[in-house]
Amino acid sequence: MDALLPLLLVLAVSAVSADEDAFIGVNLGTDLSDMPNPTQVVALLKAQNIRHVRLYDADRAMLLALANTGIHVTVSVPNDQLLGIGQSNATAANWVARNVIAYVPATNITAIAVGSEVLTALSNAAPVLVSALNFIHSALVASNLDGQIKVSTPYSSSLILDSFPPSQAFFNRSWDPVVVPLLKFLQSTGSHLMLNVYPYYDYVQSNGVIPLDYALFRPLPANKEAVDANTLLHYTNVFDAIVDAAYFAMSYLNFTNVPIVVTESGWPSKGDSSEPDATLDNANTYNSNLIRHVLNNTGTPKRPGIAVNTYIYELYNEDLRPGSVSEKNWGLFDANGVPVYILHLTGGGTVLANDTTNQTFCIARPDADKKMLQAALDWACGPGKVDCSTLLQGQPCYDPDTVVAHSTYAFNAYFQKMAKSPGTCDFKGVATITTTDPMVGKMEPS
Repeated sequence: MDALLPLLLVLAVSAVSADEDAFIGVNLGTDLSDMPNPTQVVALLKAQNIRHVRLYDADRAMLLALANTGIHVTVSVPNDQLLGIGQSNATAANWVARNVIAYVPATNITAIAVGSEVLTALSNAAPVLVSALNFIHSALVASNLDGQIKVSTPYSSSLILDSFPPSQAFFNRSWDPVVVPLLKFLQSTGSHLMLNVYPYYDYVQSNGVIPLDYALFRPLPANKEAVDANTLLHYTNVFDAIVDAAYFAMSYLNFTNVPIVVTESGWPSKGDSSEPDATLDNANTYNSNLIRHVLNNTGTPKRPGIAVNTYIYELYNEDLRPGSVSEKNWGLFDANGVPVYILHLTGGGTVLANDTTNQTFCIARPDADKKMLQAALDWACGPGKVDCSTLLQGQPCYDPDTVVAHSTYAFNAYFQKMAKSPGTCDFKGVATITTTDPMVGKMEPS
């Protein structure tokens, strides 16, 4: 598996190491059975120098695999356990003992997410949510871990109403009996508001009101920027507008010092016919620009220079996940650990490909349908304008005479010719990226 690991986030993390106030993390997905085993997952995290990871539970095998890595881990209380924990201090203490105390300090657990989008996804548990937070926190205090491990709960951004202009945003007031004591808890324990931010859905559901470039962090001309008429703050992307809407909604309730961490954000790389904007290029653009935006300590218009630490959703595609095609395709890697795309961090007119060693190549997937491979090979050697003369019989790259070998030559030649641009190693799903040079021992493609 190691041969298939381009340096996806190495630039991101080198920036993090210099300034621990800014970081990009990853979510490991909701179904651990739909990804490599924990040892392989941790090998990937270490190879990519990813230092912050969020789990949707407290999986024993994953927590053991993360031991002695130094990786900052957020564990979660699943929604189906929330009612029991929120109604019993003893149940909460037992959960902390089994899922936290049993692993620290070897495993660097730094946060507990209690439930996920409870107010919008599991409203019947809302009355015990704050109790659950308090009970979990009390168990940490009893073990002298409250200074190391913060407790919060992820909100859906849909809880924020009238989110533009941000200065007029407010939390759904029907939830004030929960939101107000929850914010008091976060403030008193020095924790952060966990917020899930998905510009993809805001864009899709806007019926054309939100421009795609505005959702993807692409540069906008000044006259296209969104302006908050109350504050005169200019917004160049949906992400910042949503985060600032949360800040304003908190300030409306007189909470002005609770920081925000974005626990989920991303863009799907594939969709069905009803999801035309779930594409490889858009996913690459969004996540690359998101990483740059966070790690530059850009902050938001309301809080410039204050980093909004963010966890990308998600590390792996989830092929077994129910629902639409896009639901299965939010990952940076497929279930085999093969990168879906190479992130490109853009800024200042420069393209910083994360392949800092310039050692990524494009190869044919060995398990790809042979007819699809042949069609892709024909395209590369035809409209793709790859010089395939060296594949002819008697020429240096004729052997082995297989469609996989010939396609690999043509795909890689095209990929290199296109300067490894996003989406140029796909060929309708029959190609993938590797760090092993397929041309070793053969004539290099020109």
